[in-house]
Amino acid sequence: ALPISNQVVVQTPSGDMQTYQIRTTTTTQGGGATTTSLPQTVLMSSPLSLSSAAAAAANAKTLDPQLKREIRLMKNMEAARECRRKKKEYVKCLENRVAVLENQNRTLIEQLTTLKDLYCHK
Repeated sequence: ALPISNQVVVQTPSGDMQTYQIRTTTTTQGGGATTTSLPQTVLMSSPLSLSSAAAAAANAKTLDPQLKREIRLMKNMEAARECRRKKKEYVKCLENRVAVLENQNRTLIEQLTTLKDLYCHK
């Protein structure tokens, strides 16, 4: 069964409490709106106070397996997004380093050519 509050608090490995808000989709059938029973998206929400977080954490142990799966998938998506961002940053740093080293190499080659010309023509 879904929690009444539509919020789930999950403790991260670092000990922080993360709060997720569960949204359900509304579909129209025969002119009337009905709310589906399975959660469709899980959104990050602002942290709760410690007392309500503890109460919600106790509630999290009895969550529906489908809800646990949705939360796990959302955490995985967030982790993947952060990983892609870090990878982009790393690649950008490498590209900058390559550009600096290419300039340095070009300068050294020019200096070598100048010194060769200077000492070979004497």
